[in-house]
Amino acid sequence: MGNYNREKGIAGKWTVPYAYIMKNISILGSTGSIGTQTLEIVREQKDIRVWGLSAGKNIDLLEKQIREFHPKYASLEEESDAKALAVRVADTDTRVLSGMKGMLEISTMQEIEILVTAIVGMIGIRPTIAGICAGKDIALANKETLVTAGHLIMPLAKKAGVRILPVDSEHSAIFQCLNGEEKKTVEKILLTASGGPFFGKKKEELGNISLDDALKHPNWSMGKKVTIDSATMVNKGLEVMEAKWLFDVKLSQIQVVVHRQSIVHSMVEYQDGSIMAQLGIPDMKLPIQYALYYPDRRARSYRKADLFQIANLTFERPDPENFRGLALAFEAAKTGGSMPTVFNAANERAVAEFIEGKLKFLEIPEKIEHEMRTHSLISRPNLDEILEIEKEIKRK
Repeated sequence: MGNYNREKGIAGKWTVPYAYIMKNISILGSTGSIGTQTLEIVREQKDIRVWGLSAGKNIDLLEKQIREFHPKYASLEEESDAKALAVRVADTDTRVLSGMKGMLEISTMQEIEILVTAIVGMIGIRPTIAGICAGKDIALANKETLVTAGHLIMPLAKKAGVRILPVDSEHSAIFQCLNGEEKKTVEKILLTASGGPFFGKKKEELGNISLDDALKHPNWSMGKKVTIDSATMVNKGLEVMEAKWLFDVKLSQIQVVVHRQSIVHSMVEYQDGSIMAQLGIPDMKLPIQYALYYPDRRARSYRKADLFQIANLTFERPDPENFRGLALAFEAAKTGGSMPTVFNAANERAVAEFIEGKLKFLEIPEKIEHEMRTHSLISRPNLDEILEIEKEIKRK
């Protein structure tokens, strides 16, 4: 094995040929969209060792993953599910855990270098913090971690000397466009948005949107929650908050640009007027792989962008009047403190109720705004306060 210099969080040089180095990872949310695509990369590249897998309730898929990738630990949300899985995989060497304790174990394993946080929701915050404290680089796909606790996470990562490597396509694009440039020369971050399936529609046209309609994203294949967030443009608001913390920029330096083709994944404008962009087909495996192998680029077999076939790229202004979720996200980010947590938790609850048929599509931003207007702001919440705010909103 080669030696890896983690001093000050900067990647050093391997002392043996790169092809012989085995990456060691754990994945939180291995049965979800990002988790399964991460495992597709593991399957293709053959030089990544999976030491830990965690999932919510998908016992069948997690069993298949255990049998293929042979992790040391696997974890499920409920203890009863974990006991059932343990019986099913008793012929393997994988130990089955459950709950938060299981996720924390998987996040802090001595053997791993990178923790992939592909789990959806604020449940990902504690294991991410634990991974950072244990000296693990974080391949971050969990938006809620930075949205609600960015003021805790980024200083902690700096102190621990670990890297936060963005997995979202937009943040990966920005990360790549900033590579090698001086921070002081950045004028603006241009965060692209597909606009979702309803961009261009007015409120009166959105009143009777069904769940099936909201899940028909024009470009991306994602989980239900993220797809609905894209339809409301709440997802882009969450990404704005993430970008603020990831790249240490002012909110006024972030501009959302609707780009319907999802070929330009984001851009950075510099003081001299230059704009750098990262382009590629809508494929989440590209930013996932970039995070896993950073700072190296690894070849892979996939369809590449054909600019002649694409022909035209368009850029439009967002519509915060008809898509209130985006405007409320900027408001929450500007207010700061505990308000982003309120925004996120209220959205999680509202989306869950929309999926269950208890809310209409346009009631999602209405519920978010109600919670924001009735919240008593905490200027700098600690982790316990952040998680208690989430519990309180969900209890309502």
